[in-house]
Amino acid sequence: MRTIQLGQTNLQVPVIAVGCMRINGLDKQEAERFVRTSLELGANFFDHADIYGGGTCEEIFADAIQMNASVREKMILQSKCGIRKGSFDFSKEHILASVDGILKRLKTDYLDVLLLHRPDALVEPEEVAEAFDKLESSGKVRHFGVSNQNPMQIQLLRKFVKQPIAANQLQLSITNANMISQGLHVNMLDDPAVNRDGSVLDFCRLNDITVQPWSPFQYGFFEGVFLDNPKFPKLNAKIDEIAAKYETTNTTIAIAWLLRHPANMQPVTGTTNVERLRDCARAADIRLTREEWYEIYLAAGNILP
Repeated sequence: MRTIQLGQTNLQVPVIAVGCMRINGLDKQEAERFVRTSLELGANFFDHADIYGGGTCEEIFADAIQMNASVREKMILQSKCGIRKGSFDFSKEHILASVDGILKRLKTDYLDVLLLHRPDALVEPEEVAEAFDKLESSGKVRHFGVSNQNPMQIQLLRKFVKQPIAANQLQLSITNANMISQGLHVNMLDDPAVNRDGSVLDFCRLNDITVQPWSPFQYGFFEGVFLDNPKFPKLNAKIDEIAAKYETTNTTIAIAWLLRHPANMQPVTGTTNVERLRDCARAADIRLTREEWYEIYLAAGNILP
């Protein structure tokens, strides 16, 4: 699979990240097939979080693949911490304890990447810096990043954190493309012109932070998928038309749309269906034309100024 550099790290990662949030819906045999297929496809970057399944997703993953040193060296593991029941917690104590729990459940000695999971209103960046330093020096975490953070929140962290922020995991899909739309409607008075995220897409590009789009098939906030959804007839007609041209599936085209953006994004899949995972992986070999990209954008109901 085609790879990109993750942020300013030395990691070369596949352009598709395999999200493991729903792996606890599989039995052991299904989970093993899912992980093995990912590796066969070259999609060896696995995204976890301590909150997924209350930690069971990490356990199921490790058990399914029969984690050991030889298996571990074939994959890149990313996990996230910071969400607690009813709150967020970026305290040094919580970050360190969370990582220990993640490593135990994944049956590994280290994470390739740790992300702070959503912003914490009570964050003390000095504590985050201390936690990151300890995790790095102990070898438990090699690279660090964030999720759903705007430029100023990242800048606040960077005032104290010495490690580069490698990635920012953000919600982005054809139907949830606000961070693209506001960049097109500059100096306009319409709703898409409202800058709701501090120009986070441009900020990440300027600072070599890899954007990891999550929920690439969702519309709204987990309201459902837009593919084959009667709520989006024009969008699906256009995607199907382009899919037919490339002799592929609508799933492939939806991911290819994200990959066509020059920001070198790394979409995070959420499927546990092996065939859909294959469709996602095929997107790495398709480059949509400029015209096709804009046609899909407009078919989703987005407008140009």
